[in-house]
Amino acid sequence: MGIGFRELLIILVIALVIFGAKRLKTIGSDLGGAVKGFKKAMAEGEDEDSKQLSAPAQKDADFESTPASKSDSKSSTV
Repeated sequence: MGIGFRELLIILVIALVIFGAKRLKTIGSDLGGAVKGFKKAMAEGEDEDSKQLSAPAQKDADFESTPASKSDSKSSTV
């Protein structure tokens, strides 16, 4: 049920007639650059998300190892 080779060829011919060869080449180049930029932004977003998810765990570990928190836990047990 997907688009076959014939349908793609017909769409390409219609686009070539409407836009012309030079304009079609420019459109393809611009579209490729947009897809590349989108993928790069998605990868950067995933990196930031993973950093934010690991950062709270690191902050909790730093908080537990501070001298003030150790002295508080010792004074409460005495």
